[in-house]
Amino acid sequence: MSSQSTIALGAARVGFRGRIHAIAAGRVAAGMPAPELERRLIELGFVEGADVEVLHQGLFGRDPIAVRVANTTIGLRRREAMAILVEVGA
Repeated sequence: MSSQSTIALGAARVGFRGRIHAIAAGRVAAGMPAPELERRLIELGFVEGADVEVLHQGLFGRDPIAVRVANTTIGLRRREAMAILVEVGA
């Protein structure tokens, strides 16, 4: 694709903007089976190529986060967002 680096969305700070590269639910412990987490994220609009922006974070432990994807604002736990790989600077 490009030479841009990828990070987990859960590691991004407020104001981050990027593009979804992949869903890697098997690499995180989110309290639910990986296939279920992947299905849930895709249903919410977290699909490859979608633009994403971190809008807000909780006061305690920076959790949960508010994310805009496909013109929709969604709240996610950071541990769930760790399954979403995003391109930095996309």
